[in-house]
This record gives sequence, C-alpha cells and structure tokens, in this order.
Amino acid sequence: MVQLKTSRDTAAPAHGLTADDLVVVPVRNHGRWVAAAASLAALVGLVGSLAKNDNLRWDIVGEYLFADLIFDGLFTTLWLTAAAMVLGLALGTLIAVMRLSSSPVLYGLATFFVWIFRGTPLLVQIIFWGYAAALYTYVMIGVPFTDITFFQAETNSLLTPAVAALLALGLNEAAYASEIVRAGIQSVDTGQTEAAHSLGMRPALTMRRIVLPQAMRVIIPPMGNETINMLKMTALVSVISAHDLMSNIQDVYAQNYQVIPMLVVASLWYLALVTLLGIPQAWLERRYGRGTAHAQQVSPLQRLLGGTARPARVGNRVMNKEAGR
Repeated sequence: MVQLKTSRDTAAPAHGLTADDLVVVPVRNHGRWVAAAASLAALVGLVGSLAKNDNLRWDIVGEYLFADLIFDGLFTTLWLTAAAMVLGLALGTLIAVMRLSSSPVLYGLATFFVWIFRGTPLLVQIIFWGYAAALYTYVMIGVPFTDITFFQAETNSLLTPAVAALLALGLNEAAYASEIVRAGIQSVDTGQTEAAHSLGMRPALTMRRIVLPQAMRVIIPPMGNETINMLKMTALVSVISAHDLMSNIQDVYAQNYQVIPMLVVASLWYLALVTLLGIPQAWLERRYGRGTAHAQQVSPLQRLLGGTARPARVGNRVMNKEAGR
C-alpha cells in the first residue's frame, strides 16, 4: 500500500492536481521490521549455539564431508534420482493419456495402476522389490500355460539392490506424475484440440505439438517439487543397502557411533543438492509461464536484492505501463 501526498499545500483542491504534483510515499510497517529483527536474532542465536556445541564434533563433520565414501553415495543418489524421474515421467505421461482415453479398458488399467502405487507406502514398495526373490525365484519370459521359455534368470541376479530401488522409486513416481500430467492436460482449453483436429492433425500429434507444450505451465511447478522430493526419498533405499548417500552414512556411524555428526554431513549435502535443483526449476517456471501475470514475478534472489519484476514481453514488444505514450 502507498500514500499519495502532494508537493503543494495539503489544502489545495484535488481537481487541480496533475501527475507531477503527486509524491508516492510507501506506508511504513513497523511491526514487520520488529518481526524481522526478532527472527534474525533467533536465527543468530541458534546458529551460534550449534557452532559452539562440542557434541556436534565439527572435526568429524569436516573429515567425512568430502570423503570418497560420501562421493560414492552421492553418485548413486544422483543417478537414482535422474533415472527414477525419467522413468516416472515417461510412464506417468502414458498413464495420464490412458486415463483420459475413451477406452474403458485403458482407463481401468491406468486407474488400477495409480490406485496400487499411490495407495501403498513407498517404503513397503522398496522392501517388496528388494525381496521379490522370496515371491518368484526365477524371472521367466515365455508362452503362458506352456513349457516354452525364451528367457530365464534368477531373480536375485536381476533385481540387485540398485535395480530394485530404481523400480520402486520409478513406478511410485509414475503414479504421482500421471496425476500431475493429467491435471496439466485438462487445464488446456478443449478448443485447442478441436482447432488442431479441424486442421487435420491426428490425436497423437495434437497431444505432442499442441496440448502438452501448453500444459507445461501447469506441470512444471509440481514436477519440480517431485524431483526435489525424489532426491530426498532416495534415502529410503538404505533399507535394502542400495549404497546411496544415506546407506554409506549409516555404514559409517554404525562403526564410529558418531550418529549426529554423520547426519549433519548428510543434511549438508542434501541441502546443497536441493538448492542446485531449485535453480533450473525456477528458470523453467518463468520460461513456460511467459505471457501470464505470474511471469512478471521476481525470483527469490532478485527479491532479496530488492529487484523488481521485468515487464512481460509479447513477441518483440514490451508491454508495460509506458506503452501507448
């Protein structure tokens, strides 16, 4: 909110004022400054107490922060996150299209998939895939109800901890990604599809070239959050010893009994990775949100630096308050 004051005498008639006579004065909010000062004081006190706490054993944190064992776990965590998101997004897009299909069979199968993988805890799914050999000793591909077999292998040799973790994370993500993609597709006006069909475009081409690009504005924000969440959920695969970051951290503190310092190491790395993932997410949101009111919002960094929103661009023209003068 702002207050408008005049550079002339306050008793001057309002009808005689011009734009040059108005001075914009921001409304002062003293309560906001008090709350900010109290928050900063509490934060400084907390950080100071942690820095001086000898029980954190900062020497152990520094020793293991860049250890080879930690980097090995980071590599597994990163490739699991990337592979699970690719699998989840690809399969989730297919399932979303199936749920929007007019075929009752495709709709039923897609709904059943989402019901199973979204309705059971991820930890249960990880343990299930990790111990799938207890259910099926061999994985076989052949003709059903006959003795004809084209491929056969032991389940334990195929479903290693890493593969089991990938399947659990990817299939679970596919259930959630399908709902995100479905909501994005349904946010696009049906007139777009009808116009594409009137031009002779097939449904598959319409979905790929017309609907999905417009749906990305709705899909990107929650999908970015899913990617960040996936990075943190990889810590659950430590229950099947998939040698991710959390698994290696647990192996270390099981030997030296320094639980808190090792958890600080894990937290620092997870915070660093999440911060890095937030940068492309913010860029994608602004890019696919061009032409909307949200595109003119400033980024968190610009807000901290006191920046303002850039005017929205439409083609090669800049639309702002100065347009038309």
